Amino acid sequence: METHMKLQPHVLLLPFPAQGHIKPMLALAQLLCHAGIHVTFLNTEHNHRQLTQRQALSARFPTLHFHSISDNLPSDNPRSLSSNFMDIVTSLRSKTAPLLHQLLVSLTSKIDVGSAAQLPPLGCVITDWLMCFAIEAAEEVGIPVIAFRTTSACSFWCDSCIPKLIEEAQLPFGDEDMDMTVRGILGMECLLRRRDLPSTCRLPIEHPVMQFYMEEARSITRASSLIINTFDDLESSVLSHIASRFSNIYTVGPLHALLKSRFVDDNPSSSSSAAASLRQEDRRCMMWLDSQRVGSVIFVSFGSVVKLTRVQLLEFWHGLVNSGSPFLWVIRSDLLRSSAAEHASHLTPAELEIGTKERGFIVDWAPQEEVLAHETVVGFLTHSGWNSTLEAIWAGVPMLCWPQLADQQVNSRWVGEVWKIGVDMKDTCDRSTIEKMIKTLMEGKERDMISRSVDQFAKLAQTSVSESGSSYHNLEKLIQYLREIYDLICIRFTVSYLYMQEVQLGLHNHVLLA
Repeated sequence: METHMKLQPHVLLLPFPAQGHIKPMLALAQLLCHAGIHVTFLNTEHNHRQLTQRQALSARFPTLHFHSISDNLPSDNPRSLSSNFMDIVTSLRSKTAPLLHQLLVSLTSKIDVGSAAQLPPLGCVITDWLMCFAIEAAEEVGIPVIAFRTTSACSFWCDSCIPKLIEEAQLPFGDEDMDMTVRGILGMECLLRRRDLPSTCRLPIEHPVMQFYMEEARSITRASSLIINTFDDLESSVLSHIASRFSNIYTVGPLHALLKSRFVDDNPSSSSSAAASLRQEDRRCMMWLDSQRVGSVIFVSFGSVVKLTRVQLLEFWHGLVNSGSPFLWVIRSDLLRSSAAEHASHLTPAELEIGTKERGFIVDWAPQEEVLAHETVVGFLTHSGWNSTLEAIWAGVPMLCWPQLADQQVNSRWVGEVWKIGVDMKDTCDRSTIEKMIKTLMEGKERDMISRSVDQFAKLAQTSVSESGSSYHNLEKLIQYLREIYDLICIRFTVSYLYMQEVQLGLHNHVLLA
């Protein structure tokens, strides 16, 4: 049992079952494995099957172990976060939580810790902030938990302050006077309007989704530490307020860039983006981009969850065609709220077909990191998801923001008003506004100002993941922390093991003497 000090730590990573949550957590998993740490990456069975590059990643990182757990939803459940969110979280809390507890007991009770053929005992759980039932499960088996916030620090701080807004009767507010200033959130005075709060704030307080987010915000404070996918120079003022509630915070973003910095010689087509994708990327778009003029293309993607009505789709389509700019548009097969049959029953206006044939390219899914890094891309029409926002900042691409869900409203406000690296178009969807905003990103004084600002933040992001950068050093601190707590776990495990050996030996001697 003297070998325990030689063992590398073993941690379990538990992402929320959605593309935008799996991607940064899988990037973190690869970074930990690069440091020699054993990682059990636990997906729901549904997403485990969707993650097609598991074997390639396991071959690349021998200490990366993929495992699955049931979400206990019927096989025909669409698992759509936009329409089945409460079905998913209710099943996870009630049915998956006991299964997780059983798994943790199994992974922490291994005896043969010296065997190279087996995983060392589990020493820590890193759980997604929407999977806080894992905190109780880990506490019951006696191992520490680190919470992973996959969204921005500014949206996290807003979520944390929701109870205070309720106490002050600033919530709920319905749909009236959405431009009224929100008071009482430290560090955000005179900045947030009602329309800039997380989308859950537009719900009644008793709504199940609102209640769920409030419960998760309370539960996350029980974690021993907090990981946030951001970097210090981007959200320093907000991070100082979060530090008042968490003594141990690791800002390690942008994680996709930190991962790239460790594997600079890799082929772009085998990037972390492709490895973490639950959808098949259509790489034909890269050849199309190669044929376009430098600094001319608008990239359009609303992420993996947001849905549009057909009216909204047509308004965006008209705005893009009327702008006169070349555009690459990700239109997922499930992007429309209407059924496929209803969509097929509508004819696309001839001017849109002609304009798209002349200047557009449409794909079901794109290698977004590569697209944003392409020299032809000059602007990004986005839903303001946090992964997309960080990827655009890293690539130095200005954003046109159309947020819909969760943290996206807060992110878009920061993009337009705080960082000034794009234009916030929330709660608006008409072709003339879209055309005007695209042209703002393409030309004029405002374009120049936005470009200078986004270039500045791109350089700060690059510095953060360099060897002298804050995110680089915070990752090293996180790895050291995992090693320290694992040593304590192994010592405790060794003492327990030796005690059981003595008990068994004592019983054996007692039998012989009898």
